[in-house]
Amino acid sequence: MNPLENTKIAVIGLGYVGLPLAVEFSKKYKVFGFDINAERIRQLKAGHDHTHEVDEAELLTVLTNDCTTLTGLFCTDSIALLKNCNVFIVTVPTPVDKNNRPNLEPLLAASRTVGKVLKKKDIVVYESTVYPGVTEDECVPVLEKQSGLWFNVDFFAGYSPERINPGDKDHTVANILKITSGSTPDAAEKIDCLYRSVINAGTYKASSIRVAEAAKVIENAQRDINIAFVNELAMIFNRLGIDTQEVLKAAGTKWNFMKFQPGLVGGHCIGVDPYYLAQKAQEMGYYPEIILAGRRINDRMGSYIADELVKKIVSRKGVYNSDVLILGFTFKENCPDVRNTKVIDIVRRLREYNINVVIHDPWADPKQVEKEYGVICQNGHAKDRTYDAIILAVAHLKFKDIDVSAMCHQETVVYDIKSMLPDSMVNMRL
Repeated sequence: MNPLENTKIAVIGLGYVGLPLAVEFSKKYKVFGFDINAERIRQLKAGHDHTHEVDEAELLTVLTNDCTTLTGLFCTDSIALLKNCNVFIVTVPTPVDKNNRPNLEPLLAASRTVGKVLKKKDIVVYESTVYPGVTEDECVPVLEKQSGLWFNVDFFAGYSPERINPGDKDHTVANILKITSGSTPDAAEKIDCLYRSVINAGTYKASSIRVAEAAKVIENAQRDINIAFVNELAMIFNRLGIDTQEVLKAAGTKWNFMKFQPGLVGGHCIGVDPYYLAQKAQEMGYYPEIILAGRRINDRMGSYIADELVKKIVSRKGVYNSDVLILGFTFKENCPDVRNTKVIDIVRRLREYNINVVIHDPWADPKQVEKEYGVICQNGHAKDRTYDAIILAVAHLKFKDIDVSAMCHQETVVYDIKSMLPDSMVNMRL
């Protein structure tokens, strides 16, 4: 008997992670894409994805307005329509609060939603990044309470961490090897079989849910620490008067040198996930020194960049009322995602010096930027004047077509923190 026969999947949360996953599954299964944001559902039904993670033509191919078809993606904000599903995949955000403590409320709210429609033999899989133990210790009790069912008797759970890289058109869902896990051997096999049916790169079945949770959280913590290392090198070499890029280029000639670049570390993953692991470690009585040291270095890079720029401006003219253009506001290149962008740290620090800051980012939604951060993206007008300083903060490909020299006067400082512009145009690099 085919264990995937009659599988109907509900994907809870249709953001950067959930939508691509729902689209991929919908090519072989009936998928109900659920999101509490009614406007998001309206846009998706019209074939528009503001995250740009799914091509419009591909989205329109799998979308269906008929919830009875055997395959296809039906988008909805109605919980009642999820009752016929037997696999629920939760892909909601796991942010931190203002004190960098894990905020599990979106995950618990999603669990309450699933619990209301959970039936016997159903499987709930979590993809959101968490610290080890969250699925079974935090989410499962919510499912039991809402459904009145018993875990590993009436329903089962699993964890398969997302590995989406926003803006990356090569490493898409189907092309990234997927870790899977389940609460029982049988559940683990069913979950692995389900993902394996749509993931071209294959799957890796972890020995337990906790192992899978831990594997995900250390992936981003490791990258965070490596970037923190080169960020610290950049600060040291700056004091020594040595070009960091030249040092990294020379060191990179060794076969096993890891080629990380200095820069801002924001976004909803690398800039957040290490705090989840650190929180759990401290609950267990261990203070994670390396993890938190890396976070401290990366969290202060925005202020460091602003301060270094101010020093350079001072050497040329007065700082007060200077005009600075920042190219890029999203947390990474070629992506509209502004969540936890560290460019805002540069903006706020420069404003402390009474500097006039102008932001230009063709990828960012000005309304979203203003709503979340209270600053204005002057897209379309920012390039029509000259500035006392220009910071290239995000390496959007579109910036390669900008004539930066046309926005410079004789004393303009050009600070390229992404090493994207020609050397002849740049005064400072990170």
